[in-house]
Amino acid sequence: MTDFEKYIQRYLDLIPTEDWLDELKIVGKETLDIYENLFEDQSNYAYAEGKWSLKTLLQHLIDTEKVFAYRALRFSRKDQSVVSGFDEEAWANHSYADSRTLKSLIKEFKLTRKQSFIFFKTLPEDALQLSGTVNENSINVETIGKLTVGHNIHHLNIIKERYLQNL
Repeated sequence: MTDFEKYIQRYLDLIPTEDWLDELKIVGKETLDIYENLFEDQSNYAYAEGKWSLKTLLQHLIDTEKVFAYRALRFSRKDQSVVSGFDEEAWANHSYADSRTLKSLIKEFKLTRKQSFIFFKTLPEDALQLSGTVNENSINVETIGKLTVGHNIHHLNIIKERYLQNL
């Protein structure tokens, strides 16, 4: 198994059922349940020096979901251009999430998740099986959709383990 396959598998292993589209809705709701019950000052909390605030973490989920959706869109449209990766730390450091309101981030998350769900739900099976190249690694559209779910679950677990206990 390549490093890329190991990276992907760690997220895919987090998805509790085969119905990844349903899980996309479920984990989105779980994420919203947490964030919608935070006070604005709580959303600025980071569990350690140099760690992301809860706001920055939510922006990271939004940004990553947009990147994944863009890749899936390109590949589902049979665009074979190689897609590069992105530096999540640089993006987080320049996301301006901490200067935004929690309410605005929640609204963006809801819209992004709704767009992702509609996009993946309406793709025919043959489009879900189309693939493209990200950083010299082949990946298909369905796997990108599943990564959206697994990535969200991964960060939801971190929120529960490292953030909520200290609020």
